[in-house]
Amino acid sequence: MRKNILFAATLLFSVSSQAQLLDIIKSTVKNKTGVDLDNPSKPKSSTTTTTTNTTPITPTKASPVNLGNLTSTQISSGLKEALSLGVTDGVKKLALTDGFFKNEAVKILMPEKLRKIDTTLRSLGMGSLADEGVKLLNRAAEDAVTEAAPIFTKAITSMTITDAKNILLSSDNAATNYLQTKTQSQLFTAFQPKVKASLGKVGADTVWKNLISKYNTFTGQSVTTDLNEYVTTETINGVFKMVADKESGIRNTPAMRTTSILQKVFGAQDGK
Repeated sequence: MRKNILFAATLLFSVSSQAQLLDIIKSTVKNKTGVDLDNPSKPKSSTTTTTTNTTPITPTKASPVNLGNLTSTQISSGLKEALSLGVTDGVKKLALTDGFFKNEAVKILMPEKLRKIDTTLRSLGMGSLADEGVKLLNRAAEDAVTEAAPIFTKAITSMTITDAKNILLSSDNAATNYLQTKTQSQLFTAFQPKVKASLGKVGADTVWKNLISKYNTFTGQSVTTDLNEYVTTETINGVFKMVADKESGIRNTPAMRTTSILQKVFGAQDGK
């Protein structure tokens, strides 16, 4: 008899525990999903519906659908036009007197390997000669850059953009970086004779020969440098800096998109 009582108590406890466990499971499912297992046809709330409505929301302007209306040819044309405008505007500004010299973003400084010449000459009271040397490097760049436009334009129009969409949706100066990577060496070769002529035209070569000669005399050293190569590189970098600024402006300022192709192409990348 006693065994029967114990067995009944154990069974009752087991049933009670299972019921409690089932209640916990029902409560958890209801809290997490809104489904009432006792009445599954009536969810607790519209949580499921709300989730369904909000999941697909994405920034419309960054959607590939917007670019789907543009062909790679159109995108390429828009990018090339932006670069061409950057070259035209940049060269125009840089070719002015002090276009390089008073623009801190592109000003050509004393070559790094010759900075010690600058320090030494100033310590000897010849700072004006050092200043004149730097000024004439910039004057040579300002003179030579007028010859750069057709060289840059040819490089732009002949480039092929196979990943046009990626460039369009990339960083603010992605097209400029692409152009620079693809054309730097050929631009240097084409532009170097122009710079050499300008160095002679403004008298920079004569001043620098005198400057280096004085330094060598006072220090007993024999310093030389290829000013033509240095100024060519710095002038090209200056133009690319101006082009990058223009590209960034067109990308971020709708008012700077002055043609229909610029408006169409760069309008598609807004909000990327």
